[in-house]
Amino acid sequence: MAEDNNPKAESPALFYHRHPKPGKLEIRATKPLANGRDLARAYSPGVAEASSAIHASPDTARDYTARGNLVAVVTNGSAVLGLGNIGALASKPVMEGKAVLFKKFAGIDCFDIELDESDPEKLADIVCALEPTFGAINLEDIKAPDCFIVEQICRERMNIPVFHDDQHGTAIVVGAAATNALRVAGKRFEDIKIVSTGGGAAGIACLNMLLKLGVKRENVLLCDIDGLVYKGRGNSTAQKDDYAQGTAPATLADVIDGADLFLGLSGPGVLTSEMVAKMAKNPIIFALANPTPEILPDDARAVAKGALIATGRSDFPNQVNNVLCFPFIFRGALDVGATEINDEMKIACIEGIAALARATTSAEAAAAYQNEQLTFGPDYLIPKPFDPRLKGVVATAVARAAMETGVATRPLADLEAYKSNLDASVFKSSFVMRPVFEAAATASRRIVFAEGEDERVLRCAQATLEDLTEMPILIGRPDVIEARCERAGLKIRPGDFEVVDPNNDPRYRDYWGSYHEMMARRGVTPDIARAIMRTNTTAIASVMVARGEADSLICGTFGQYHWHLKYVTDILGTGRVGTDQLHPVGALSMMILEDGPLFLADTHVHDQPTPAQICETVIAAARHVRRFGMAPNIALMSRSQFGDQDCGTGRTMRAALDLLDSAPRDFAYEGEMHVETALNPELRARVFPGSRLEGEANVLIFGNSDAASGVRNVLKMKAQGLEVGPVLMGMGNRAHIVAPSITARGLLNMTALAGTPVSQYS
Repeated sequence: MAEDNNPKAESPALFYHRHPKPGKLEIRATKPLANGRDLARAYSPGVAEASSAIHASPDTARDYTARGNLVAVVTNGSAVLGLGNIGALASKPVMEGKAVLFKKFAGIDCFDIELDESDPEKLADIVCALEPTFGAINLEDIKAPDCFIVEQICRERMNIPVFHDDQHGTAIVVGAAATNALRVAGKRFEDIKIVSTGGGAAGIACLNMLLKLGVKRENVLLCDIDGLVYKGRGNSTAQKDDYAQGTAPATLADVIDGADLFLGLSGPGVLTSEMVAKMAKNPIIFALANPTPEILPDDARAVAKGALIATGRSDFPNQVNNVLCFPFIFRGALDVGATEINDEMKIACIEGIAALARATTSAEAAAAYQNEQLTFGPDYLIPKPFDPRLKGVVATAVARAAMETGVATRPLADLEAYKSNLDASVFKSSFVMRPVFEAAATASRRIVFAEGEDERVLRCAQATLEDLTEMPILIGRPDVIEARCERAGLKIRPGDFEVVDPNNDPRYRDYWGSYHEMMARRGVTPDIARAIMRTNTTAIASVMVARGEADSLICGTFGQYHWHLKYVTDILGTGRVGTDQLHPVGALSMMILEDGPLFLADTHVHDQPTPAQICETVIAAARHVRRFGMAPNIALMSRSQFGDQDCGTGRTMRAALDLLDSAPRDFAYEGEMHVETALNPELRARVFPGSRLEGEANVLIFGNSDAASGVRNVLKMKAQGLEVGPVLMGMGNRAHIVAPSITARGLLNMTALAGTPVSQYS
């Protein structure tokens, strides 16, 4: 027993499953249950109202229970991938894993249900009896031909989607990969010859789907362990016999000649190099056996350099992984109340997945798969599982197909809004940033990026050109920018946007002259000005804004914040070369947390702000918070609480409060107080009943940057807070200095902020 509790006695995978608590799932309440009132609503007597409403109108079960977002993952463990017939109990870790994927990728709740029943008709009876509990059924790891029987019975008797993922999920991803492989190879479905090995559930479903995509049945040859499936062979199944060809025995080697596509769902080493050499030019090889494919990619390419290859493994390009499909096809089906998942919905799923691979790779997918070339082509035929766009693209396509084919009982009024909401559920900042993006769309501003060679900036520039009205200007060497766009699989190139080359720009003389004019009485000689305009991209960007050649700049993807701030302040705070008298007030960071956004200031600019600087920060923060469509509710933070301590921050905050009170303000503020008092209205009411704040504070102003940045980093690291910002306040929206850890999406958010005309939030 002691050994069982010793992590060193377990493999990493077993340790993962055991600790910190056994298994991968738990059930959590979604409603409060803190007092008698909650109990009376959650259970007796209040629950009777919900039950009565459902009894009167069964469709309302979706409104009053979790059924509309609940899927059952059902198996008897008779055909677990890579393990075979291991039985219901041993299959439970696999089914828990499937449920986790549903939740992770599509936000769908799941119960895994392992049934100790080998009779397919009895198994189907049990599944059908589950219909009142679930919004959909995902059948999993049931052996062929039993899986066909179970699914057919369930589909006929149930009025909710029933989907055997081993069949249809695999078929959908194979269909998407084949769609793009044929595009690369310059071939068409109706013209190709297919040779397939393996007549199990997945293999048959893939062939059925390929026929729906245009393949001719007479061009398909199916082989199994006994060779070619031919007419009258015997020892076969009805599903295999549908693909019987000829009347004489033959081997895989006999029929592979001239094949355009090999589809393998069988076992290791089935396809040899000699067989590949007999295939058509630029053959498509889907060797999907796991963990060892029918042929290794290197062995296939040794005899067919132009081969397009997919496997089931994550360590090779083009992994055929059902997670590209099943979470999102269920998401779309559930959201429109589909009664089934029909062929049109499956084909819509195929088209969505295939189109996504042909689009520019998302920054998030690139970050998750570093050092991989994610550019559409032979090694990138289908998207990666962690591409966050899958949810919005695929689920929306499925929902649209369900509505168009009449199987949606709750059709959506606005599919574009639906897709936006799905995207927002993946990208935490989307919903909060929506007012900013809408404001930015009303004007086209020129945004100059000081670090234009950074891949994150390049991805942001492409997204800016695709999604915003802003015009990006990149500072960097054109040849480096072009090479990095190529490497990252981006469609943009210099020429799609303006490039300022520090080494060779015709405006160089004007730039260093302008900089010298501003800085001549601060010790900057002409030689120094020339050197800075060759090497310091933040200074170049600042001069461009000062001269009116750009409306705003974004810098800071590397280097120290105050290093960038010095040049921004020197150049844009001089009041010369057409600029106003500007000065940095403070840095405002919005942290997007599970329960909503929280703003923090000043995180970067003033180490120990004076009362006047605190007052300026509060006023500026209120103005910027309104940009996000929120009413500012501002709390001044200190170790002191409403005068109970005579500490430094307490004195500073009390003095700042006096300054704020010296003039009418159109926002709520209060101080000084602890963080918990700011965020807990009930506690604040006990400590200081006369507080001017109502509800939780949404803006916290700190007495020094150590405290502000410390809270910011704790929220990022321990609460998975997503930062938007920091927003540099006081510079008229002409400059923003980001953190080196910023993502491409974070840069896009900052671009939208920089793209908002000052008049819209001042």
